[in-house]
Amino acid sequence: MNQKYAVLTAILLSSVSISGCTGDDGAERIDQLEVEKANYQGIMESLNQTLEGLEDDLGQLNASIETLNAKITELDGEILQHISDIAYLNEQNSSKTDEITHLSALIVALNESKSRMESEVVELETARSSLASQLSSLETAMDALEAEVSSLTAANQDLTTTNENAAAEISELQNLAATLNSTISDLLETIEELEESPPPAVNWSSTLDVVMERGTLKCGVKSNQYGMGYEDNSGQFSGLDISYCMAIAAAIGLDAYSDVEYVLASGANRFELLADASIDVLIRTTTWTTSRDADLDVDFGAINFYDGQGIMVNLDEFPNAESALDLDGASICVAVGSTSAGNIADYFEENGMDYTAVNSWNDGPDFANEQCDAITGDMSSLVSMKWEMEQNGAADFEMAIMPEIISKEPLASATRDYDSEWNEVVSWVWFGMVTAEELGVSSQNYQSADTSVPSIDRLLNSNLGLGTEDNPISNTWMQAVLAAVGNYGEAYDDAFCDGSYDGVSGSEDMANCLMPRSGTLNALQSEGGLQYAPPMR
Repeated sequence: MNQKYAVLTAILLSSVSISGCTGDDGAERIDQLEVEKANYQGIMESLNQTLEGLEDDLGQLNASIETLNAKITELDGEILQHISDIAYLNEQNSSKTDEITHLSALIVALNESKSRMESEVVELETARSSLASQLSSLETAMDALEAEVSSLTAANQDLTTTNENAAAEISELQNLAATLNSTISDLLETIEELEESPPPAVNWSSTLDVVMERGTLKCGVKSNQYGMGYEDNSGQFSGLDISYCMAIAAAIGLDAYSDVEYVLASGANRFELLADASIDVLIRTTTWTTSRDADLDVDFGAINFYDGQGIMVNLDEFPNAESALDLDGASICVAVGSTSAGNIADYFEENGMDYTAVNSWNDGPDFANEQCDAITGDMSSLVSMKWEMEQNGAADFEMAIMPEIISKEPLASATRDYDSEWNEVVSWVWFGMVTAEELGVSSQNYQSADTSVPSIDRLLNSNLGLGTEDNPISNTWMQAVLAAVGNYGEAYDDAFCDGSYDGVSGSEDMANCLMPRSGTLNALQSEGGLQYAPPMR
């Protein structure tokens, strides 16, 4: 029996779990599963044989126990009979002492035999319980093995299906690869043909070529801001932006007075006019910002005015206002399509104040008609608006411009993207006007300027590569600019002051200025401002 226990133990120890087995290669995994399945089936056959042997042993033990129990019962009967006989003999004949002794010894021997048999019965019952437990364990192990075999069979089927699907995908990929190779081959042949063929002619013209063919320059401007872009009652335009437009026309060989078409551009439509070629250049108090430069079809040129956003208040509504910080709760007119809306919102939020935005297409008239308590915009615009309202009596209240500058507003010219030759002309016309003032060359002295000085000679007698192949600008382009509008200082003086500046003596000599240049960002760099030009060479 101990040998059978050893065999059973060896069989149980030889069983292993396969739940963690994995593999990447489908075919090898299927072969491995088949081998494991065969191994488990062999183990199951061995377990069945062992179970049959244990069941036979259990049957024999049961038979032995029944036999011993029968013998014990028999011995009990004999013992009782002998006891009875002893009692009888004691009664019949006390002289039969030897027989009584013999019977007593026989009874003792029988009791000892009975005890041994009872012990053996206990051992046999213990062995029977152990065998029953082992049988239960073996049956559980067999159930687990059957489940493993079933799982292996299912996994085998899944892997077979996966292999079939993979084979189909591989075939499809091979077909796709063949198609791609064919396409690549065709593309390479096309590239070779294109490399061997001359490039087709590109039907594209720079804006400069279009302007020269048309004979007029379309300049996008505003008409209601004195000092920048202003149209008077006679239809005449004036202002710093207007002088810039005239200077460009003169530089490319057009008549600065008769060949410029001023196209009114609003804050909302100015970039559309530029994008659809309704205008050739935009010079309309336009702030150069990241989003405009990156998102719109716009390429900014020279900055012709460094401005900043301010606030003008109706003193009847805020009589004690001396600062923008005194305007908590005010209603403020803001021009639609301007950068002012975002700037004023940031300023009030950063200073913990509230306001009501009155978005308007006509912010100036709305302010004059008291539709809002204050108006915000570029400082140059507010100065012009205040002057005009005071001149024509458009407002029935006193007004004041608060001292705070709440933003940076670099006002620049703008052209369409991807037209660098035209943008270069537009930008360098302004830089030429600034350079002329830096060198002391003006509308009054350019004809007698000392051209033995190399920088002055380059300014007055070289085109420096500007223009297109079909329309290079004249070597004397800056002479034409100076004759038409003067240098930067003269143009500024005509826009904001009384027009008496000689163009060379500095900002301090500009008189009767609506917006003085001295001490501001718009002064020349030599006077502490930001206006200076890159080298003209």
